[in-house]
Formats: sequence, structure tokens, C-alpha cells
Amino acid sequence: MPVRRSGTARLRRLTAAGILLVAFSLLSALPSAAATAPARGSAYMGMGVLAHDGRGGGTPSLAAVTQTEGVDVSGHQGNVAWSTLWNSGVRWAYTKATEGTYYTNPYFAQQYNGSYNTGMIRGAYHFATPDTTSGAVQANYFVDHGGGWSRDGRTLPGVLDIEWNPYGDACYGKSASAMTGWIADFLNTYRARTGRDAVIYTATNWWTQCTGNYGGFAAGNPLWIARYASDPGPLPAGWGYYTMWQYTSSGPTVGDHDRFNGALDRVQALANG
Repeated sequence: MPVRRSGTARLRRLTAAGILLVAFSLLSALPSAAATAPARGSAYMGMGVLAHDGRGGGTPSLAAVTQTEGVDVSGHQGNVAWSTLWNSGVRWAYTKATEGTYYTNPYFAQQYNGSYNTGMIRGAYHFATPDTTSGAVQANYFVDHGGGWSRDGRTLPGVLDIEWNPYGDACYGKSASAMTGWIADFLNTYRARTGRDAVIYTATNWWTQCTGNYGGFAAGNPLWIARYASDPGPLPAGWGYYTMWQYTSSGPTVGDHDRFNGALDRVQALANG
């Protein structure tokens, strides 16, 4: 009997150890959210487009109107060779200034002032995180950290970059009505602070999914559409045309290249308000 109990106990210990070993093996095979999620602050304009909405680049088809080449940059690009871009025909640029209320671009001065000093018309953008703070709070943070506007003829109105959440739920955990309310809060605050209507940067598929394809901002806010293809595709509700189009993430010198829907004098007109 004592031998039998000892054997049974040993068998139970071995069985328990086997179960634990299998459990640890299964856990190690699962992807780690902490390992795969990007660090807060690392988002940039168009970050979700490749994963959700398109391929890496497009060659724009010939348009009936003249279009003006531009670029958008963030901290990922570091110090940008603005003279190279200018010599290649780029005439306007947007620089990431802020994200949420917790990040400012450490290369903002070189990028924002460097493009201006080269002769470009420049502006700043804010990567929105509607799950962290209100639209008004983020608009104020943006204006206070480089996202303002000046009537110098060379500064474009600020951009609200609202797109797929790189850190979690695509719509930041918000219903369509809550999302449109958040966006309105940002836009109204930005206008109150600067006197300008902010540009909205987005992708049609995200806008449809997360705002219910809301058309109420089209009358006042210019559209910057993101689509990496030979044409911008269908636009979100309300907008009959786009003002800017991000058409590739794999362009020369810096990846993100854009077209302004008009000649250089129309870029200047948007800067002048």
C-alpha cells in the first residue's frame, strides 16, 4: 500500500508538470501585444493606410488641372534634405507637430523651418488619439506646440490627422456619433484659437467605418484624402473634391508624397485664408 500511494503521488506530480509545460508552450506561441504594439508617439500620417486601405505607392494619372507636389514628414524622417526636395519640384510640406497630449516631434524645428527657408509653403499636423483626451484639449495642445497659423502667405492651416488607431481599436473605442462629436470639438477649438478651419486628413474607408460616413464637415474643412493608388478613389460623404491627396508612402527622398489639387497659386490661396 505505501508503495502504491507513493507511485500515485508521483504520477500526479508528473501529470501536473506536463499540464503546466503545455500551458507555458501555448502562451509562448501567442503574439505579445506589448511586443507588437508601437510605442505611443510613433504614429505618423498614413500609418494605417498600408495595412487597411491600399498598397505602397501609386503613380497618379494625368489630371485635367495642374497639381502641385508636396510631402509630409514626421520624426521618422529626422533631418530632412529640403533642398533636394525643392530641386525635385516639391513646393509645399506638412510636418507632424504633436500627437495626443503626450508627444511633440523632436525634429519639428528642422522640418517646419527648414521647408520654409527653402522656399516651400509649410504647415503642421496633429495625429489624433480620441481615446486619450477630448478634441478641445488636443486642439489646444496642437496650437501651443507648433500647430498655429500666421498670415504670412507661406503658412498653411493646421491638419487634423484622423485615421486608424495604431495602438488598439480602429475607431478608438468610439461610436460614430461620439467620433463626430470628438472631431467637431477639435475643429471648433482650432478655429477659435487660430481663425482658420483645419484641414481633415483621412481615408474614405476609415471615415465610413468610424464616423458612419458623416458629411457635416465638408462645407468648412478642406479634405486631404489618403489612398495609395493611381487615383484618390471615392471621397467621404459631403466632399465633392479633394484639396490634397497623399498618393504614396514610397516616394523619393522622403516616403510620403502628396498632390495639391491645383497650381501653386491655389496652395498660396489656402495659406492666405
